[in-house]
Amino acid sequence: MTPSTVSPQELPLRDIHLPAPVGVWPPAPGWWLLLCLLLLLIVVVWRCRPLLHRWRLRREALRQLEAVAVLPAPQQLPQLSRLLRRIALAWYPAEECAGLYGAEWLAFLDRPFKDAPFSTGCGAQMVEAPYRVQSAEVEPALLTLSQRWVQSLPLWQKRGGRC
Repeated sequence: MTPSTVSPQELPLRDIHLPAPVGVWPPAPGWWLLLCLLLLLIVVVWRCRPLLHRWRLRREALRQLEAVAVLPAPQQLPQLSRLLRRIALAWYPAEECAGLYGAEWLAFLDRPFKDAPFSTGCGAQMVEAPYRVQSAEVEPALLTLSQRWVQSLPLWQKRGGRC
């Protein structure tokens, strides 16, 4: 038999069979990896939510401190004292800082610092500030110290705290 005399029907060829259609399940390993990465991203965003909230709180607190600096002199010290209390109440549990006054309040503000600048330095004038009718202008050092205090507030807090 020569190739020219053989008809295609006489050749021992089998018909072409298509493979079974590809199923949707189980997905390929790449899809499993994508699902794991997506779940990891959701967990990270969920855990970082308080951090983002605290960043916004800190930014707003610093903005309000700048607003206190431009107030008229008699209003600056009482406003600064109130603002620091509001910031502390937003940041820490109320039972930790709400009832503090006088030297205890200044000691609370001194916690992030080693040299106790609120108790021994320019922060001591805040003890009487809420009770004065006319108060003097806030020293620039006290505003700077207040900004340092806000910036030293912890972004991460152990369980049980606010935010």
